[in-house]
Amino acid sequence: MPRQTRVPRTRTGARTRTGARTRTGRTAATAVALALLLTGCTDGGGAGGDGKIRLRFQSLAWQKESVDANKELVREWNASHPEVQVQYVQGSWDSVHDQLLTSFEGGEAPDVIHDASDDLSDFAHGGYLADLRGLLSERLTSDIPGPSWESVTFGEGVYGVPFLQEPRVLIANTALLRSSGVRIPTPERPWSWPEFREIAKTLTASMGEGRYAVAWPLKEPVSVTLNLGLSAGGRLFHRDGDGKTEIRFTDGDAVVPDTVHAQVNTDRTASRSTLGSGGSDALPGFFGGKYAMVPLGFSYRQQIVQQAPEGFEWTVLPAPAGPGGPVQGVSPQTLSIARDSPHREEAAAFIDFLLRPANMVRLAKGDWMLPTGAEALSDPALRTPRHGWSTGAALAPGLRAAPAPAVRGYPEWKDKVATPAYQEYYSGAIDRDELEHRLTDDGNRVLARYQR
Repeated sequence: MPRQTRVPRTRTGARTRTGARTRTGRTAATAVALALLLTGCTDGGGAGGDGKIRLRFQSLAWQKESVDANKELVREWNASHPEVQVQYVQGSWDSVHDQLLTSFEGGEAPDVIHDASDDLSDFAHGGYLADLRGLLSERLTSDIPGPSWESVTFGEGVYGVPFLQEPRVLIANTALLRSSGVRIPTPERPWSWPEFREIAKTLTASMGEGRYAVAWPLKEPVSVTLNLGLSAGGRLFHRDGDGKTEIRFTDGDAVVPDTVHAQVNTDRTASRSTLGSGGSDALPGFFGGKYAMVPLGFSYRQQIVQQAPEGFEWTVLPAPAGPGGPVQGVSPQTLSIARDSPHREEAAAFIDFLLRPANMVRLAKGDWMLPTGAEALSDPALRTPRHGWSTGAALAPGLRAAPAPAVRGYPEWKDKVATPAYQEYYSGAIDRDELEHRLTDDGNRVLARYQR
């Protein structure tokens, strides 16, 4: 979320999702995941015959460092709380949505649920998650900034605790940047989107034929486009006075797609072949010097550390930004409580333990992401220049709730309308007018069905 072979994510990121999930092969994956969940939970929740309270915590950690950190924290909790014992249950990003839906409807949901904010809307509106207002400690609620809480607030309720997030950054070949003579951006002075386009021209010219300044791995283009678009003033989704949402395509919404489209089709500074790829697919070409920069989620740094050839120099740069500075949307990883859990207060106490500042740092380091908590984010281990940690930490104040996942109907719009429209625009198959038509006209028809 082992890492020698990375599973593509959107957190959304993630994956990206941040943060990330794929929704392929769901039927088989859901059956397997539910079987594992039920097999691993034969003792059930609630109180056992010995009077102890037993909670189930389903984690989506998948990297070894992250799994180890989560399991160690569960063991520490159990050792210090003999009256409330937590069982660790392993989930999977690949099937979590359908697996959770099945477990909710079957009355077998875990007490504490690890997910991502862009997956919570349907569960919150469906009444499957507990409203956490009144359950969380003041320490925790005040430590996590308001923009993070916005990502888990649906209507009047709060349905998750956002705890890990990842900005999108540029992973760059240090030697190629140095030899081109371009200005190196910083979080305080990032490249503007027009400057990024010009920088890419200079870089491509300095690299030689068959090589490109940028590789855009856009197999999942929607979250990347919308989240980066916040820096240029793009919102796309607009809520009117009666609470209904309408899609409107403004000049700000066009900045990111127009930049990518131009780099691929006009400037020839970005590789066409990577448009349908995941982030991992672009790394061999990056290591081989075919691409100077790859926009990726922050957590990809771990894979680069593990897989880069010996002596390969790389650096972490902020993503391009608009007039508002390095602002971008993220969908944090979250911890929620099932509404049907008979022990919500104990579950909330366990979440509070997991997200103590020192523990949040452990989880962030295990996942190579940023914590949402202000105290954890100030930890020196997350402020070191090594592996770009300090660049990520400097970007944290500009992270905002992703603009779309709270919208009812967003998953259908994303899968059926936006993904193919962006993919075709980036490849040059359609023009800007057609992109706008599909996103707005077709998109608003989808949203209308959810807002009647």
